Amino acid sequence: MRSHYVVVLLTLITFASGCENQQPKNDRSADSPEAEPTIQVATLSVDLSPWPTTARSQGSLVADEETVVSTKVAGRVSKVNVDLGDYAEKNEAIVLLDTTQFDLEANQAKARLEQARAAVGLEPNEPTTGLSPMNAPPVRQEKALWEEAKNSLQRAQNLLSQGAISKGEFDIAFASERAAEARHDAALNSVQEKIAMINTRETELALAKHNISEATILAPLNGYIQTRLVAPGTYLAVGQPVATMVSTDPLRFRGTLPERYAQQLKKGLQITLEIASMADPISARITRVSPTLEDQSRVIGFEADVANPDQAIRAGLFAEAEVVIAPEATAISVPASAVDSFAGVQKVWKVVEGMAIEQEVLLGTKRNDRYEITSGLQPGDEILADASQGKRARVISTEKLNPNQLTPSNELNN
Repeated sequence: MRSHYVVVLLTLITFASGCENQQPKNDRSADSPEAEPTIQVATLSVDLSPWPTTARSQGSLVADEETVVSTKVAGRVSKVNVDLGDYAEKNEAIVLLDTTQFDLEANQAKARLEQARAAVGLEPNEPTTGLSPMNAPPVRQEKALWEEAKNSLQRAQNLLSQGAISKGEFDIAFASERAAEARHDAALNSVQEKIAMINTRETELALAKHNISEATILAPLNGYIQTRLVAPGTYLAVGQPVATMVSTDPLRFRGTLPERYAQQLKKGLQITLEIASMADPISARITRVSPTLEDQSRVIGFEADVANPDQAIRAGLFAEAEVVIAPEATAISVPASAVDSFAGVQKVWKVVEGMAIEQEVLLGTKRNDRYEITSGLQPGDEILADASQGKRARVISTEKLNPNQLTPSNELNN
């Protein structure tokens, strides 16, 4: 029995060897290059292209100017010309105060001024600039009396030297001359005081007229009424607010960036704003940069003016901004069609020695249907333009495309 098993085993080995010898001698291994299929596809050569460095920021659109309009004089409101949302131009009357009391005070000040002018002999319309205290009637009168006293003293001096009068009579003449001089000086001081009073009365009249003008509260800027705070009949104290105004053209976008961008952030950099309630992004440029970083958050603030001539954008809206930090930066970028994604892994089909092989890549930002390649490709590499046609096969390039040929420019939307 054992010899029978040996015979059967030898027979099987002989049969297998014969089958192997009968295979065609020109058959090749499935792993040989000639066994790979061939595909005819468009390829493109990877190279560096403009790819500005950007940073994301969040912030709000605020009014360019916001001011609380207050009254400079106390009084009762007689009329309010504006309401919530109304537009007012600079120096337009928005609130009027009752001027009855101000008019009375102005008339009183005018009467006092006329009284002070009459005291020094000024005509109603005669300016005070040419008024000389020495020419005032009281001063001229006292000066004449003083001159007479001086002449009398001179005569008394001559008579005393001749022995015609006594020393006592001379002393009387001397005292009269001194008294006349004092009365002259007093008259001169009185006139100067009245001239000063004229200036005081003129100032009082000017102040009364100013209060009348301040009873009309004017808009300090071109803008919209954000808050109306008074109504007719309201009595206002000095400094009490009547309305809040905002200027919304331009608006200011206020955002922040992390500390690592502090040295690169500067005026003139372009930003693109995305607002949830608006379909199209808005372009602007940075106009102001904070000189310091915030101590706690370690961020740096900046502002950008956003034109708003038609008032299409409301102040206070939230916006996301993409700031172009380095406009001249470059990177490897490829069309989105050249990238295949599966199970969270991104790859391209790279052509190596005529063969298409899978190449895993890391993607950066996406702009205008192009991807930034941060890892996996080098300048000069050749890849398939359409990843959906990719498979392990020999590649016959039907067309070698420019890296930017398949999609619009990879620059940021301006």
